[in-house]
Amino acid sequence: MRAEPMHGRRPPEPEPDRPLVLICDDDAGVREGLSELLLSAGFTPAAFASTRDLLDAGLLDRPGCLVLDVRMPGASGLDLQHRLAESGNGKPIVFLTGHGDIPMTVQAMRAGAVDFLTKPVRDQTLLDAVAAGIALDATRRREAAVVRRTVERLATMTPREREVLQEVAHGRLNKQIAFDLGISEVTVKLHRGNAMRKMGARSLGELIRAWVALPAPLREAGRPAAVH
Repeated sequence: MRAEPMHGRRPPEPEPDRPLVLICDDDAGVREGLSELLLSAGFTPAAFASTRDLLDAGLLDRPGCLVLDVRMPGASGLDLQHRLAESGNGKPIVFLTGHGDIPMTVQAMRAGAVDFLTKPVRDQTLLDAVAAGIALDATRRREAAVVRRTVERLATMTPREREVLQEVAHGRLNKQIAFDLGISEVTVKLHRGNAMRKMGARSLGELIRAWVALPAPLREAGRPAAVH
């Protein structure tokens, strides 16, 4: 389903990599006003009348952020936030509602909302929150890209190179690693050099940072026991 057009002005067709502000509110006037405001500030909006319409549009993986009403017919904005969290989608959310209360605000913010704004809201306050959401999304995407590259590089390493990398990252010296793995120091140095090359690390510090960037299950899986 396509985002609904606005009266008088149609939002430009969003470029695949351009941040998209997804508006979801059951009030047509609010959708219209928010879209016009965001367009005037240089953002690219797409508006939907329900969370179902938003989900059906298939745009949630696009860069950008969400502007959600809290209470809507069917699934609420808070329901959508919960659903996205369960699926691992950390898309930033700005809540905008005329029915907010303190417990609801606390719930949304604890779940990672960028802001929880009550209608009527100052234009600049909303624009600032949207800009913060887009910036947060960009940061998360950069971090995720680093993790993906690091995981891909890790996959090119042999099991022994991974073992040596893991021990180096835990602060073990070459001679300690050699003893624990039952190999020579020369072999440890060879595997360590291969690990640095494959991980794209120019120094020990870069190698350790690359290791720390890996998901915890990959870092902790299969650490070898000492050989005595």
